[in-house]
Amino acid sequence: MNRLQPGAALLAATLIAGGLSLALVPAHGADKPTVSREFAKPLRAANEDLKQGKYQDALEELDKARALSKPTPYDTHIINELALYAYVKTRNYADAAKSMEATLGDGFTPEAMEHARVQDIAGIYYQLKDYGKAAQFGERAVKGGFANGNTDTLVSQAYYLKGDYHNAYRFTDNLVSDEIKAGTTPKEPQLQIVLSSCVKLSDQSCVSHALERLVTYYPKPEYWQDLMDSLYRSRQAESSDTDMLNIYRLAMDVDAMTQPQQYIEMAQLALEQGSPGDAEQVLEKGYGKNVFTDQHDREHADRLLANAKKLAATDQSSLPKLATEAESAATGDKEVAVGMAYLGYQQYDKAVDALAAGLMKGGVRNEAQARLLLGIAQLKAGHRADAIKTFHAVTGDPTLMRLATFWSLRARAVANS
Repeated sequence: MNRLQPGAALLAATLIAGGLSLALVPAHGADKPTVSREFAKPLRAANEDLKQGKYQDALEELDKARALSKPTPYDTHIINELALYAYVKTRNYADAAKSMEATLGDGFTPEAMEHARVQDIAGIYYQLKDYGKAAQFGERAVKGGFANGNTDTLVSQAYYLKGDYHNAYRFTDNLVSDEIKAGTTPKEPQLQIVLSSCVKLSDQSCVSHALERLVTYYPKPEYWQDLMDSLYRSRQAESSDTDMLNIYRLAMDVDAMTQPQQYIEMAQLALEQGSPGDAEQVLEKGYGKNVFTDQHDREHADRLLANAKKLAATDQSSLPKLATEAESAATGDKEVAVGMAYLGYQQYDKAVDALAAGLMKGGVRNEAQARLLLGIAQLKAGHRADAIKTFHAVTGDPTLMRLATFWSLRARAVANS
């Protein structure tokens, strides 16, 4: 988690530029407030000390003024203004923040200056690691509509660092949602705070939603790996091999396979389900990424690849005949099988035609998988809008429906990249 680190020198300059005046006592004119007579002497002395850089002397004079009884609101305002300047110059930011707080809403601080000070107070408290107050004043600036470009990040991080994960999630997720509605891309650190807060809150649904947003706008392999891990973890012993092969298809596409056994298992599943093209493709990718460093894994992968290539050669030579026979079949299952084969061989246009024809004919035993594969083929063929529509039409199998949602995110991520 990155932390904001406002520099002390910059902070002091900001405060001074915000409107601190050294010529505050006494003010003359009927239309201007003035300090009380008994307060004039110590305040005038404090003002002179500040001009001469005698900041500690100025603070002592201000203590004398504070000891006097019955100050007017304007007397108090001037004391706080002069003290603020002295505290900033002596790098006593904790007391500077208190003095600034005292000037808010006192009736003498201009609105523009109050807005700037609210942000400065948030920054000071953040630097002092008083994250509760940093978030409090940061949210005040946000709700008032006068926050600067860093305030949103400060509030999000302050809540998170305070350990208030509920408010870190609430504030940052609302911020992200507003940015998305406005058509802007949310910042990656904001999405990371949402994800981290969800993890801390042990809210798996929240985690999945946060990861989905991350892969939509920042489709990095590590985010996809986290999202795919949620699918791996949810796989039950009774889950079908068909579902698992489809999980691996997405994992391979988003480069989220990290273990040699994953490549080997996908190849085995593909061979068992009559898709040597998928088996050959995933093993070749594993070799390209040099994942088979263990001799046993390498030998296993070698055997599987040799078998996949042999079966693929026979399969591809018979595909035209199988495609013709499938056209006259009573149901769409054979055309779906042909489409799946074409998909494994990366012949995406032919896969789209065969899968669409099979679904159109009807009677498909695993319609959810057929639609999922059609969407994948459409996406690979460059028909992104059609693919997203097809993914949305996947129903029935909860795992395949979830995969279809992830493929939709993949389709949008491809468009955004």
